[in-house]
Amino acid sequence: MHQFHYRSCTLCEAMCGLQIEMSDGSILGFKGDPEDKFSRGHICPKGPELKSLYLDPDRIKLPQKRTESGWETVSWVDALSDIATQLVGIQTKYGNDSVAIYNGNPTVHNYGSMLFGQRFASRLKTKNNFSATSVDQLPHQLLSYLMFGHQLLVPIPDIDHTDFFLILGGNPFASNGSLMSVPDVKKRLKAIQDRNGKYVVVDPRKSETASHANEHIFIKPGTDAYFLLALLHVLFANKLTKPNSLIRNEDLQTIENITKDYSPERVSKITAVPTETIQKIATEFANAESGVCYGRVGVSTQEFGAVCQWLINVINIVTGNLDRKGGAMFTLPAVDLVGEGSVMRSNPGSFNTYQSRVRKLPEFSDELPVAALAEEILTEGEGKIHALVTSAGNPVLSTPNGTKLEKALASLDFMVCVDFYLNETTKHANYILPPTSALEHDHYDLIFNVFAVRNTARYNTPLFPPESGMLHDWEIFSDLTKRLELTRSGKELPKEVIKTKLTPASIIDHALKSGPYGNKGKRNVDMSLELLKNSPHGVDLGPLQPSFPERLYTEDKKIHLFPEILKEDLPRLKNKFSEWEKFSSDKSQFLLIGRRHLRSNNSWMHNLPKLMTGKSRCTIMIHPEDASTLGISNDEEVIVESSVGKIQIPAEITDELMKGVVSIPHGFGHNRGGTNQKVATEFSGVSINDLTDDQSIDEFSGNAAFSGVKVFIKKQKV
Repeated sequence: MHQFHYRSCTLCEAMCGLQIEMSDGSILGFKGDPEDKFSRGHICPKGPELKSLYLDPDRIKLPQKRTESGWETVSWVDALSDIATQLVGIQTKYGNDSVAIYNGNPTVHNYGSMLFGQRFASRLKTKNNFSATSVDQLPHQLLSYLMFGHQLLVPIPDIDHTDFFLILGGNPFASNGSLMSVPDVKKRLKAIQDRNGKYVVVDPRKSETASHANEHIFIKPGTDAYFLLALLHVLFANKLTKPNSLIRNEDLQTIENITKDYSPERVSKITAVPTETIQKIATEFANAESGVCYGRVGVSTQEFGAVCQWLINVINIVTGNLDRKGGAMFTLPAVDLVGEGSVMRSNPGSFNTYQSRVRKLPEFSDELPVAALAEEILTEGEGKIHALVTSAGNPVLSTPNGTKLEKALASLDFMVCVDFYLNETTKHANYILPPTSALEHDHYDLIFNVFAVRNTARYNTPLFPPESGMLHDWEIFSDLTKRLELTRSGKELPKEVIKTKLTPASIIDHALKSGPYGNKGKRNVDMSLELLKNSPHGVDLGPLQPSFPERLYTEDKKIHLFPEILKEDLPRLKNKFSEWEKFSSDKSQFLLIGRRHLRSNNSWMHNLPKLMTGKSRCTIMIHPEDASTLGISNDEEVIVESSVGKIQIPAEITDELMKGVVSIPHGFGHNRGGTNQKVATEFSGVSINDLTDDQSIDEFSGNAAFSGVKVFIKKQKV
């Protein structure tokens, strides 16, 4: 029977609607859903590869136990019972914090894993929680907590209405938006230009997005905070700021005084951004009918990532562009994770209420920076991590100093991975517990609707039933949570998988009905799971709307323009400026940045054949003049060395990079052995995180500082 199935893609943040053509239970093809209320028919190369993931012969479907003779398939009951027994035994012997948790990025693309994984983590009662947050967007969430009172009150660019879009360290052509869920981003950016607006990209690389921008500005990696201060200097000096009743004037005056030290002339010398360019951008931004400043991974993952996100918010606020059409706005999702009284209200946040054992790094929202994970395993003494549970993560390739982490994982007493691949991380596990793939379970976008450029909602039903014996990740966590409780109380463990009446769908249905668009809301939508099931293309809830001060989560309902605790970081910022003024390198030293590709997001996507087509992507991009100075030719294998490691990688000579900067993509390094990802191994490449340093962080937030790593490049000896 010929039919169509509609769902959203879960392979990046954009939530693109897919139209899947089916016949007799087989997939014939994928198209963008032209009736989707959010993505408007857009699709990128990743979406159709949900089929390849479903059919991947390397995908694990039943529990695997590592034995002396290799990996063996075991029953769910045996695996889950042994895991519960081992974890409780380790915690009884060494304390609750001896077991750690790491959640990878795909966790937030899976609402069942989020909801039930959090319950499992709460039962473990460990302070050693880690996730991909602290190698990514932690500064965004931290500043939202400090300034607006809630970590998920993240300002979202109103891309569909802005007249001036200033992008720092972001490449939405490749990411489809990030902390700005925005399908069809090329057309939306082009629409800005078509309505006589403009968008400007500030980046050490002329990325795909920058190539189509009205203007691209090269900037030295790691100096964005000073560029932002210089913009504010111009705004204050030329009286281009606008009053705001939600901020304290004394905070505004303090910030103005700080910016006096960072004139465009002075800042230009260290950022490599011309003085007149800084002045022009500040003036045009302030004079635009509407404008929004947005900074993403390139500014978050540097040693002043938190300061950068603070300054970006300040620029939007003082120019009158926060919580305003065409500026930086806030979502109101159908499942509201922020609102007062919401049944799904999430933790507003916390900061530095405790620290990591070894380096005293600060917690944020009950998580510690993942840059501390390896040392917390390797350092002996009370509080040492003896066991680790990972979910949907490959931190050996995605967190700093992967070689050190690899060594740490090999030394653990016990390790469990909820994952369907035998990869560079899971190969160290005692057990691998595989969940179903995206096409085999239902889905509601709990998180990315919080970051979307328009309020919409949709629910996805499964396309295929799970094969016999498979479990969803929420079922794995639900059973394991109950077995932990039974083991601790000394009760006998069941001989079958423990079922629960509570499901992710039932939780979401309750949240939808009681949310802002539900039957008790004021928006006449009568939102429910049933409505979404009967709306396969999703439900449009309208554009972003001004929502302050009502939606502010601070006690005084004011914006905390200059959080008191952030003032402690300003001496470090000033001292680093002096270092930059004295900075000079020899001709073989470079600043390393990462890069993103449209066909990739997480490392496991390298095992999907069609996403790996085209020319090799794992290269080190280098400017022609730098290559000439080093005597390097195109495609030549070169040696790249940092303070923690050394790799060998082919050179790609291009004027996309500014001089003195090189770029290597994220997620490669599938050459370590002991894995089973045949396509990924064929395109193994090398890992940028064999060069990044786990000791290099934003000292204020604890976020990893990937951007601007100092490396040396040399030719191989002939």
